[in-house]
Amino acid sequence: MSRKDFPEGFEFGVATAAYQIEGTRNGTVGRSHWDSYAATLGNVANGENGDVACDHYNRYATDLDLVKDGNFDTYRFSSAWTRVMPDGRTVSEEGLVFYDKLVDETLARGLKPSLTLYHWELPEVFADRGGWSNRDTALAFGDYARAVMDRLGDRVQAVATINEPWCVAWLSHFLGLHAPGVRNIRTATRAMHHITLAHAEGMKAIRDSGSTADAGIVLNFAWPKPDTDADTDAARRFDGIHNRWFLEAITKGQYPDDILEGLGAHMPADWQDDMAAISAPIDWLGVNYYTRTTLRDLPGAVWPAFEDVPGPLPKTDMGWEIYPGGLGDMLSRIAREYTQDTPLIVTENGMAGDDHLDDGAVEDPVRVRYFDDHLKSVLRSIGEGTPVRGYYAWSLLDNYEWSFGYDKRFGIVYVDYDTQERIPKASYHALKDAIG
Repeated sequence: MSRKDFPEGFEFGVATAAYQIEGTRNGTVGRSHWDSYAATLGNVANGENGDVACDHYNRYATDLDLVKDGNFDTYRFSSAWTRVMPDGRTVSEEGLVFYDKLVDETLARGLKPSLTLYHWELPEVFADRGGWSNRDTALAFGDYARAVMDRLGDRVQAVATINEPWCVAWLSHFLGLHAPGVRNIRTATRAMHHITLAHAEGMKAIRDSGSTADAGIVLNFAWPKPDTDADTDAARRFDGIHNRWFLEAITKGQYPDDILEGLGAHMPADWQDDMAAISAPIDWLGVNYYTRTTLRDLPGAVWPAFEDVPGPLPKTDMGWEIYPGGLGDMLSRIAREYTQDTPLIVTENGMAGDDHLDDGAVEDPVRVRYFDDHLKSVLRSIGEGTPVRGYYAWSLLDNYEWSFGYDKRFGIVYVDYDTQERIPKASYHALKDAIG
């Protein structure tokens, strides 16, 4: 696989997220619900937090050099609500100056800045009032989005409102595996709607700012696979919650009828009145893809009555199946059934590996093959007529992997957390050569 195999203008990039790399002890930054979640024993591996992370706040120039030297076109990053508005509402000039510098230095290296407005760091003041289960949080997000776009909107190439709303809502409020660690179906249902409403508020802020940046949202997808022929309903329910809920809302102004059968009683009042704004046109859709999920029905269990079971394919260090074909299949399905001619961008794709530094180098042949196979899957979908505009590897750096702390290494650049030294892995060099 090489750049010449892709259409002219196809963008290759790398992605990061503020909380995972910046370090919350750097600069003036408010507390987020992730700080409290990490401070609770048992929530995060080894009790680790984002205080230092990759010290990107002080080392962003070095990190941007790695992006440029890797022959990438685009740098996808996120701004932290807690840095721009440490108390959740009052704009910090210091915080905006940091992102000013980050965008300007990205442009100075000939890279295209792709901004994500929310990658999970909710200011604690909103968490104290119910977080995403409270409609006011979505409205406050609009104010934050306006502050960022008024400052950066003239220079960023693209902007996404929300990263992975399924993780923000269902994973965090029903499964309880991310901050705030709630397991309540009513709370989760309201979060599922309010995070989608926040997207609408963010889109309005972007459009009102007058920015010429292409605007969209980043959704995460997993290819659903029934464990046996008897488990098709389990796969359908998973697909509805994980994939179709946000896709149908954004592209059709509705939620899936089969999932509303389970969640409808828990929806906030008059939610239907929000759907026109939620389905306002977007310029592009971000597609995050890592794996497929094998589902087994649980007869007699409380709705949604399914469980994930291990599939037969090789696994990453996260225990996720390596299933490249699912990426191409998902891209083709999204375009065919939902987005038609709207450009798609693979905004995250990558894997955690058991990576070790050996004689100053990191050999990660499984990741090299992972990227190659997934890029071939993207090419197949493009060949089927899918308008895929770009592919961004996750992640530039090993970083704070949320509830997994620093144990899981997704980076194409190895980070020695004791010294903060950056060491490009074999996968970095392989991508650099392929797209050079």
